[in-house]
Amino acid sequence: MFARMLELVVKPEKKPELFKRVKEEILPILNRYDGFVDILAFENETEPTKAVTITLWHTKANAERYEREFFPKVKQIVEPYLMVPVTVKYFKLETTISDRLLSAVAA
Repeated sequence: MFARMLELVVKPEKKPELFKRVKEEILPILNRYDGFVDILAFENETEPTKAVTITLWHTKANAERYEREFFPKVKQIVEPYLMVPVTVKYFKLETTISDRLLSAVAA
C-alpha cells in the first residue's frame, strides 16, 4: 500500500468550506481512480490553521497516475483556501499495528 500526505495551512475562516469541497468535489473523482483506497482528513487541535490529508492507494503506480492526471486540478481547488502552497509527501506502508486496515482493504 502507498500513501500521499498533503500538509495544508488553511485560512481559519475557510476550513469548513475547504473540507466540504474535498468531500463533494475531490472524493467523487478519487473514487473513480483505480487503486484508490480511502482519504483521511486530520485537523490539528493545537494549531487550528494546520491540516493533513492522507490518500491511501494500492500501489505507488496508482498514486503516481493520480498525481499526473488529477492532482493539478486538486491544487486549483484548494489553493484559494490556503495561506501557503500545499506540501506533498509520499510513503510506502510497511506494516500496521492492527490488521484491521489491511483486512478492510483486501475485502
